[in-house]
Amino acid sequence: MTPKPWYHKGLRFECTQCGQCCASNGEYEYLYLSDHDVAALAAQLGEDEATFRAQRCELEEGYTVLHTPGETCPFLGADRRCQVYAARPMQCRTWPFWQENLKQERWQGPVKAICPGIGKGPLYSAAEVERIARENEEWYEGEDDGRDPSRGS
Repeated sequence: MTPKPWYHKGLRFECTQCGQCCASNGEYEYLYLSDHDVAALAAQLGEDEATFRAQRCELEEGYTVLHTPGETCPFLGADRRCQVYAARPMQCRTWPFWQENLKQERWQGPVKAICPGIGKGPLYSAAEVERIARENEEWYEGEDDGRDPSRGS
């Protein structure tokens, strides 16, 4: 029998639109982009993918990452709102429900320190949390089936 996860009763989370997750936060430094993310962002900005990659991306250990010259995402506006919200990458759509964040010490430590929405808002069931985290992982492993995990199945 598999033991229940520490969050078996679910996790509360509500985005407060503070922009903290859009800033460099120690080990939360890179915004990884899939090919689909690049295509969506380029389209949102009216750029072709080659130009977007050349001007806005870097390769980091074989992964495409968004070039972030400052301490915050270049798409975070002065009002602390995402300027490309409709095309935001999967990594952004699924925050904070990432596999690596579902360890109790991380959730209650560095994740909670970054995000004032932890412990607030709607209750996500353990199954929903795990589904979002799994779909995020699959997305970046190239197994995406086109669903947007922030909107349910």
